[in-house]
Amino acid sequence: MSITEANRTDNSGIEDLDVIVVGAGFAGLYLLDRLRSMGMAVQVFEAGGGLGGVWYWNCYPGARVDSPGPIYQYSRDDVWRKWQFSELYPSWQELRDYFRYVDEKLGLSRDIRFNRRVNEAQFDPTNNHWIVRSSDGSVASARYLVFCTGLSAKPYIPDLPGLNDFAGEHHHTALWPQHGLDLAGKRVGVIGTGASGVQVAQEAAGAAAHLTVFQRTPNLALPMRQKKLDEDAIRRMKEKYPEMFDRRTKTFAGFDYDVLAKSALEVSDDERQATFERLWEIGGFASWIGSFNDILLNEEANRAAYKFWRDKTRARINDPAVAEILAPTEPIHPFGVKRPSLEQHFYEIFNQPNVSLVDLRTAPIERVTRTGIKTAAGEHDLDVLVLATGFDAVTGGLTTIDIRGTQGVTLKEKWTKGVRTHLGARHDLDFGGFRLQPRHQNKFLRPPHVILAP
Repeated sequence: MSITEANRTDNSGIEDLDVIVVGAGFAGLYLLDRLRSMGMAVQVFEAGGGLGGVWYWNCYPGARVDSPGPIYQYSRDDVWRKWQFSELYPSWQELRDYFRYVDEKLGLSRDIRFNRRVNEAQFDPTNNHWIVRSSDGSVASARYLVFCTGLSAKPYIPDLPGLNDFAGEHHHTALWPQHGLDLAGKRVGVIGTGASGVQVAQEAAGAAAHLTVFQRTPNLALPMRQKKLDEDAIRRMKEKYPEMFDRRTKTFAGFDYDVLAKSALEVSDDERQATFERLWEIGGFASWIGSFNDILLNEEANRAAYKFWRDKTRARINDPAVAEILAPTEPIHPFGVKRPSLEQHFYEIFNQPNVSLVDLRTAPIERVTRTGIKTAAGEHDLDVLVLATGFDAVTGGLTTIDIRGTQGVTLKEKWTKGVRTHLGARHDLDFGGFRLQPRHQNKFLRPPHVILAP
């Protein structure tokens, strides 16, 4: 692997690098710093106008992390010691501040090209390089091409009839206006009750004249237990940071806690209930991935966890009919097999007179009209429509780029019949010079990335 000087240009005017990294989120920034320290000529190409990956795009009302701030950061001693979050679960604004701080510490921006969306990447076997073309008209080449596009690079916008006819503003949560959008006094509709739907609904309920939440599938959301952090709390937490950073590399889900070393069925009813209560009070994902070790493996254990969640949740909702839609007596799916979201007061908003819930299972959307949404049960007038409809997750950020191997086959074509990994760790694909390495984990970064190399 050659060690070269940065910003080389060949005779054709094409910038020649050792490595091109796509994406300036956690993984991309880590790799930029690491590869530079190895003396390599490397640049990051970032579609957004700033650092942070999803934390550049996620600026909708209420957007925040669902991992505690102490572990949602780099573990470098010279970075974490002088940084502190003001909340246990930081907001998108504070995440942006964090990335600016990291940039100041490590001088990353000088090797990042913002507002440069990679459109095409083709391997040139003659020169053993990748040729990369981007939205700003630039062309660059590199021996190694590393995609740090993460899980959520391609928003999913459903094909709703009439969406473009809507006279008000409509935005996907991942494409929210960078200048913001005032929801005060407006009639707001939110389609979807995943993580972003829960967060934006919580905020809109306190500002909108009326909020209508359109739900297809109930979200088994868990209490976040958000709290402000004072100087003393931060000091005590930082004393444990090295231990926490080390532990997160060894646990089932990459958090600083792990599943319990016991079955939900080997303990008494009283102990099982007491354990559920203790984890519920801890909050976050503790009730999901810090619980009994057979919650996701045994139907009886899973049903016990669901019943506990259901009863806790229904007790917070005044209207029994609404409670049945949000926390059904019989589970729509087993507890935890779909990723839960974290909430602060999501279920209480449905007790407010300015909030209504539409069950899309019984009243599906027929079309978007100029003034709102028409379902099978009636019409809902809206001024703002929020699409909290998720993503073409994991592979979507890669298949939207025209990535071609030595045989001219695109990555999208190669994956037509599905994407497979060996034991979830690594799978070398025979793809004309591509070596695909899906998710791997170390103590410094958690996001997935893909390496395309000769």
